[in-house]
Amino acid sequence: MDSHRHKAGLRPRPAIGLSGTSADPASTQPLNAPASRPSVMQAPVLVLNATFEPINVTAVRRALILMLKGVAQAEETNHSEVHSTSKAIQVPSVIRLLTYRHIPQQSRALSRKNILLRDRNTCQFCGFAFAASELTLDHVLPRSRGGRSSWENLVASCYQCNNRKGDRTPEEAGLKLQRRPRPFTLHTSRQLMRLIGHRDEKWRKYLFY
Repeated sequence: MDSHRHKAGLRPRPAIGLSGTSADPASTQPLNAPASRPSVMQAPVLVLNATFEPINVTAVRRALILMLKGVAQAEETNHSEVHSTSKAIQVPSVIRLLTYRHIPQQSRALSRKNILLRDRNTCQFCGFAFAASELTLDHVLPRSRGGRSSWENLVASCYQCNNRKGDRTPEEAGLKLQRRPRPFTLHTSRQLMRLIGHRDEKWRKYLFY
């Protein structure tokens, strides 16, 4: 049973937020957040290139590190504050890199996390949304038949559909894909940024709603 659940999984890269572009030049380091607001350090922050083009979403923790290193500056802030060893810093909502970074057209690494993001945590067979822990990855063309671990051959799947499909193609299992799997594109990334930041009015003018 367990082998069926994990036959299509890829290990996600340990990261903070939604990293995956070449725009994050700093490694993660701990900052001292107030004990009463532990979740603030994981809140999403929109990352802009030096030209104000939206290129990524990261976590407050990473955004603060970039600011402290002089790599980025805050363009929009929230009402909360975090404290380093020497000062209080307003929590950023949008940051901008101070030096232009070239972002490759395909800027997201192939990983379980990014496949789930692309498919919006929705099983691509039954069409229902699930928590990330209730989803696995499925090879549309099974690996036993030469199917590769690629953007075009991996989809999010709930365990029930994954077990039903087994080592067959969707057609052989009587299943139908919700949509054809594709790599991340600029359009896909912008759509995801809008979904992640839909509650933050400060993001809107940068994402061209």
